[in-house]
Amino acid sequence: MKNKIYLLLALCGFLTETVFATITVSTIFNDHMVLQRNDKVMIWGWGDLNEAVSITTSWNNRTYTTKVPLSTKWQVLIDTPDAGGPYTISIKGASNEIELDDLLIGEVWLCSGQSNMEWSAANGIDDADAEIQAANHPDIRFFTVHKRTSENEQDHVYGKWEACTPEAMRTFSATAYFFARRLQAELKVPIGLVDTAWGATSAEVWTPTSVFDANGYLKKQAEKLNENIWAPITPSILYNAMIHPIHHFKIAGALWYQGESNVANATSYQELFSSMITEWRQRWGYDFPFYYVQIAPFNYDTPENGAVVRDEQRRTLSLPNTGMVVVSDICTVDDIHPTNKQDVGLRLANLALKKNYGVFDGTVSGPLFKEFKISGQQVEVFFEHSEGLYASEKTLDHFELAGADDIFHPAKAHIKNDKVLLSSKMVKSPKRIRYAWSNTALANLFNRSGLPASCFISD
Repeated sequence: MKNKIYLLLALCGFLTETVFATITVSTIFNDHMVLQRNDKVMIWGWGDLNEAVSITTSWNNRTYTTKVPLSTKWQVLIDTPDAGGPYTISIKGASNEIELDDLLIGEVWLCSGQSNMEWSAANGIDDADAEIQAANHPDIRFFTVHKRTSENEQDHVYGKWEACTPEAMRTFSATAYFFARRLQAELKVPIGLVDTAWGATSAEVWTPTSVFDANGYLKKQAEKLNENIWAPITPSILYNAMIHPIHHFKIAGALWYQGESNVANATSYQELFSSMITEWRQRWGYDFPFYYVQIAPFNYDTPENGAVVRDEQRRTLSLPNTGMVVVSDICTVDDIHPTNKQDVGLRLANLALKKNYGVFDGTVSGPLFKEFKISGQQVEVFFEHSEGLYASEKTLDHFELAGADDIFHPAKAHIKNDKVLLSSKMVKSPKRIRYAWSNTALANLFNRSGLPASCFISD
């Protein structure tokens, strides 16, 4: 009845527009969400100019107040406690109130990339039925960003938070789920996952426009991308719609599984990827950890381009606070979507548990090329994370040497004192080395923790 009276008065011109104003909140905030613990977390939304807004948090019964500014977008920083819940947040405006229920405080991770990040148990993973049935984890929460494109930076994403149940897990990112399951079991705190991924996408579409405005080379390289029926290729078009709207949402870090769609412009991947990570961090306002999966060996049409992307990903580790997991030992070269997502999530989680949380003592990386030394016809190759180097087969394969002519020849390789010694009768004066340098090379050099070495080429 009251609404009918208001409507009649409004039609008669007796009420101004502000009487009907309603406070709204960003669509990332809804029931069942997880907020980052022990931090200052931004809550934001929209309203009418000068409208009073109050936010009350149940964990400390504290009320925060603000007024809607000229931009009509209000924002408030709230203090979050240590992990726990469920809690509520009440947001009041002049004529409405929003109640957010069943909220948890814990660790929040952003998960992005292409189809291997998007890939779910429903798409096909190892032991899918058993994994689905066991996926009852009420302290793990999912938010899947719906697929949208935009030529301009947007304010809203579309999706909802939900607790991890077998049905919810069945269609959620399997890599992200296994990451969260490991973290939750070890840390004993709620885990929130924001999955914003799109299969077949290149890194360009996830990169802000500002990167291409400042870098003509990357803009030119983007023109090499191949049209496909599965995903857009216009630079920044997914950043605008699926990342920018949540760049104020506090996260513990980001996970990334992408690269297969950049074999067409492989040589620029390190510069592009590093620029994307740097710009994301600038938008969020802090250098959050960024952990990613090196793409697996696969029989691409263009020779060596898969190896080039993998090496460009290895070189991106020069960017601070990054980490990479290698998956060449848990893939098949005829399937671009390896079904062992359990170990991918586990390796990502171990990275976070060691580097973020300091609760994992083991090695979290396979051997990474460090340097080489030449002594006559023999070359000594040194690696980081080289403790307990071993070959998984009788012979250590995939090493090559080149002289001044830059023609590579297979090299004999053996391990001594956690380094690799190389020689080749075809190369009298070695100048360069490379390892696993083909699209389909399955590396057989491992460290004591059973993690495989990354491919590389020396320059």
